Amino acid sequence: MLEVTGLNASYGRAQILFDLAFEARAGEVAVLLGRNGAGKSTTLKSLIGLVRPQAGEVRFAGQPVQRLQPFQISRLGLGYVPEDRRIFTDLTVAENLEVGRQSPREGAPSWTPQRLYELFPNLGRLQDRLGWRMSGGEQQMLTIARTLMGNPRAILLDEPSEGLAPLIVEQMARTIQELKREGLTVLLCEQNLHFARQVADRAYVIEKGHVRRSGRMDEIEEEYRAV
Repeated sequence: MLEVTGLNASYGRAQILFDLAFEARAGEVAVLLGRNGAGKSTTLKSLIGLVRPQAGEVRFAGQPVQRLQPFQISRLGLGYVPEDRRIFTDLTVAENLEVGRQSPREGAPSWTPQRLYELFPNLGRLQDRLGWRMSGGEQQMLTIARTLMGNPRAILLDEPSEGLAPLIVEQMARTIQELKREGLTVLLCEQNLHFARQVADRAYVIEKGHVRRSGRMDEIEEEYRAV
């Protein structure tokens, strides 16, 4: 579903990514593991077009997308959930979901507000609550739910467990497991090894913009601890 080869990216003269190569297969959860500053967020931004790669190729569902604009990549069915939870704080939960609505997409799960309220029961109880009155965990759930309203074939999650209470982290892990059962491809960035272990099939350890190790999640744990 997602295949990256030779990816290089920079901010000005500072090169951040160096010849990254990895993949996320259809219906699996892959994780980019690394400490703060390793280049994980820049990688996701390069995939969705917010950072223009200097070199390399990004293929989504077999199509090169590295020269496309973010809205064009989104229309192909790649969803993106940023780390900073960019909800519309002056809109209600229900209104935020409507903002993300797109038509059903062939080869992707089809989501409605009611299905999302079943996936995120907290949101179902808060349909009329304004975004600014929600907790950090509730805002994170809403950001993911709004992205799912676009019926993506794959979704990029940037640090979904960051800053959340342990109980909410466990709920988030169950949500990602459910998305996998729905057939959605998930690529996430994480530094929380416990969280990654619960959800990921495949892992890539990123250090200073390089992929240092890759393999099954259960093979990678010791390598990540050493980074």
